[in-house]
Amino acid sequence: MIPIARPQLGTEEKELVWAVMDSGSLAQGARVREFEEQFAALIGTEHAVATSSGTTALHLALLGYGIGPGDEVITVPFTFIASANSVLYTGARPVFVDIDERDFTMDPALVEAAITPRTRAIMPVSLYGQPARMVELAEIAARRGLELIEDACQSHGAAIGERRSGTWGVGTFSFYPTKNMTTGEGGILTTDDGELAERMRLLREHGMKVRYHHDIVGYNFRMTDIAAAIGLGQIGKLAGYNQRRREIAARYDAELRGVVTPFVRADVTHVYHQYTVRVRARDAFAEALRSRGVGSAIYYPIPVHRQTPFVARGYGGESYPVTDRLTEEVLSIPVHPSLSDDEVATVIGAVNDTAAELGAHEPETEPEPGRSVP
Repeated sequence: MIPIARPQLGTEEKELVWAVMDSGSLAQGARVREFEEQFAALIGTEHAVATSSGTTALHLALLGYGIGPGDEVITVPFTFIASANSVLYTGARPVFVDIDERDFTMDPALVEAAITPRTRAIMPVSLYGQPARMVELAEIAARRGLELIEDACQSHGAAIGERRSGTWGVGTFSFYPTKNMTTGEGGILTTDDGELAERMRLLREHGMKVRYHHDIVGYNFRMTDIAAAIGLGQIGKLAGYNQRRREIAARYDAELRGVVTPFVRADVTHVYHQYTVRVRARDAFAEALRSRGVGSAIYYPIPVHRQTPFVARGYGGESYPVTDRLTEEVLSIPVHPSLSDDEVATVIGAVNDTAAELGAHEPETEPEPGRSVP
């Protein structure tokens, strides 16, 4: 079976981890600081603050801006639940807007109508490796006096023009094992705001600037040096990993038939955390791929506002037609960099044969001028 993901860990990571273990310093220390510096340089920001997970990075970003009870944060229902859960953790309320059918990210045209006097921030999700429409969203946030937090947990190295994900407002990244680069488990925030970075560092470690002197109520959101060591081994490989993902995606774009392949905005560098197609009879399609030796996954089958914890809070009755449609059609196929050319050919054959068997899916909308759909 060709798996949907296959984490890449080599000799470099193992040697760096052993060096940390031999040092006797395992918690947040020198390796974490080194990793923060290298990741900030990679993304192009002045500061990076490492955390224990992508979820705690999201939570910490909101806390850093002082968002809490009575506030609202605009985000999307087509995402992993952590995006919206992080808002609930602060006592604030997530307000959902629908996504663009073509690129699966927040539709800027819907944001203005969702803003109320309680709105404090906009939190777009850069999904599957394609940045959200950060230029348009940054303009709205600046004009309306709102904070901007990019959930970039799937877009390591992605860019709009020459500007990378994580450079608008605060960027939040995850290093879960299946991401484009990993630390085993971990996250990081990126920002050019030095005061905000310092506040997030304080919150990250029990409100301490001086050991055992606590200035505020904080949290234990620290990254370990072991995790940072893995990240230091991965960071130099990210460009090559992303290039291989893009090469595989280009071949899929050219050779897949009977499915709707990903829409990529003309000014975007997509890094294909997932290669997600739209298909007919999605569940049957996934089962047919499995029978042909190809793994797949659904990201995501249930929109956030219809998940049990949100229904219990009064959500679930809203209408987000694009999200509702896509949750029934999307299917991600293997695109990880360890795929061999023969495995890529197997995936292509399996998808094409399955689409011929179950029926082709044709896009319902035309691409925007200046953009292309393979």
